[in-house]
Amino acid sequence: MLLVKNIGLLQTPVGTHSLCGPEQAKNLKLKDAAVAVKDGKISEIFADGAEPPLSKFDRVIDAEGRLVTPGLVDCHTHMVFGGWRHNEIPLKLKGATYLDILRAGGGILDTVRHTREMSEDELLNRAKGFVCEMLRGGVTTAESKSGYGLDLNDEIKQLRVNKRLCEETPMDIVSTFLGAHAIPPEFKDRADEYIDYLCDTVLPEVKRQNLASFCDVFCEDSVFDVMQSKKMLLCGQKYGLKSKIHADEIEAIGGAVLAGELGAISAEHLIATNELGMDSMARGGVTAALLPATSFYLNKTYAPARAMIDKGIPVAIASDFNPGSCPSLNLQLCINLGYLKYRLLPEEILTAVTLNAACALDRGDAIGSIEVGKNADLVIWDAPNFEMLCYRFGSNQVKTVIKKGEIIQ
Repeated sequence: MLLVKNIGLLQTPVGTHSLCGPEQAKNLKLKDAAVAVKDGKISEIFADGAEPPLSKFDRVIDAEGRLVTPGLVDCHTHMVFGGWRHNEIPLKLKGATYLDILRAGGGILDTVRHTREMSEDELLNRAKGFVCEMLRGGVTTAESKSGYGLDLNDEIKQLRVNKRLCEETPMDIVSTFLGAHAIPPEFKDRADEYIDYLCDTVLPEVKRQNLASFCDVFCEDSVFDVMQSKKMLLCGQKYGLKSKIHADEIEAIGGAVLAGELGAISAEHLIATNELGMDSMARGGVTAALLPATSFYLNKTYAPARAMIDKGIPVAIASDFNPGSCPSLNLQLCINLGYLKYRLLPEEILTAVTLNAACALDRGDAIGSIEVGKNADLVIWDAPNFEMLCYRFGSNQVKTVIKKGEIIQ
């Protein structure tokens, strides 16, 4: 058994479902706390200096008065890919937009070429390095999307890497099928046919090998329209994959509205979403997975996080780590941007990167908060409170990472 003692402040959201509205700002805060762990799960929580006899435990960690929170959950990443896209910098400096580069055969399609060239083992070894970096930053669970293969063999290859990452690293990896990320060259100007190919050929194999929990689609101008996106997500549901959707990132073409209509577990990006989209999400119980580092890197506006919370939409915050629009996996930076750009309260931000993010991955019953019976995923921070994490930026403030009761960092 493990005891984490002498916690100056234990701060956590509470529950197994996404928190929205005023509830998102409610964190349990216990002073002079301790957490007991048995068989990888939280068995007891103590406060106000109380703690059990140390003789009961074979391992004891002294937090030395520091802050302890749940392990961070990054609910939107694209961590399995080949190549980088730093070569796009001169184009962007000359004014080329994300869609300009994509239409010219670059962007996602450039990453597709590099990803197809790499073997499964090469992709795995590369992604393991990303996982290690995320763990050092306090992330204990992450989603990983496919979408850089865009054909049967290479989409399956990416998803197999996700599975192996979950098996061969301490990180819990939640896998999402994003075959509808772009239209591959072999289907140029034939988006409907490509969606049919994904539904008829790729999704059945994803299901047969049990390689994904979710189906996602990039619903955006010059990519997939609302009807194509709806067909993709409904087909995913037929195969038991819950729906996610890249929605309203650049243009509000109806992705957020569709998310609400289908009851998607999350809608993601939402930089350009409007009242119609937000109202639909609120009715459908959709969690908004917001990606502030993407706005930062693309020098774009930020999603209307405050308006979403005011409308009763649960807000999660994730990194969107990918080689094109967000080459950063630093979720602590996203915490800073949640304060500086979304103007969220520290308590709302903690909920956004723990419980709400966990619920956006359908894992709220096991992770995302420090509660008896949940996995012992904990971070000891070199900080006295969460306000310090929102305040300081550019430094890794993690002291110790505990995953299912095991010290991994």
